[in-house]
Amino acid sequence: MNLPELETLRFPVGRFAPRDAPLSPEERRRHIAEIATAPADLRAAVAGLDPARLDTPYRPGGWTVRQVVHHVPDSHMNSYVRFKLALTEDRPTIKPYDQAEWARLADGTLADVGVSLRLLEALHVRWVALLESLDERDWSRPLVHPEMGDITLDFLLQLYAWHGHHHVAHITSLREREGW
Repeated sequence: MNLPELETLRFPVGRFAPRDAPLSPEERRRHIAEIATAPADLRAAVAGLDPARLDTPYRPGGWTVRQVVHHVPDSHMNSYVRFKLALTEDRPTIKPYDQAEWARLADGTLADVGVSLRLLEALHVRWVALLESLDERDWSRPLVHPEMGDITLDFLLQLYAWHGHHHVAHITSLREREGW
């Protein structure tokens, strides 16, 4: 497999490319709506897949569909907590985590995907309620990511709207390639 093909398999919706300037209220509403629909999109992406297909990597050397499904709520729970820390603390430093190692744990490789789909749905109800409550000042609240430096809630909003699409596309593009 050549590098452009591998890049397309790794980033089927393209690499994350945030806007540097503060988002407009309309852009924020659009990203919040994308976060709100992510659980249903993920559920639809895996609908009808049997265990063998759930245990198929979405690309050579990549996670299985099951691991992707379990990764999304792991990642989004971390983001939800990061939003809350930024809203309640002065420039908090957040703790990164090794998502590849998390994906290798038993709950990411063996658990029924329905558990993570339900977790994601409940989490997003809370998260969207929080996001919709923020005022203009809140979006510029800073937090420190040890690997990325200073970031804002506007940045995180863009990242996690993209993140949901990114992983749903891993699954839907695999299904399309395999004719599932």
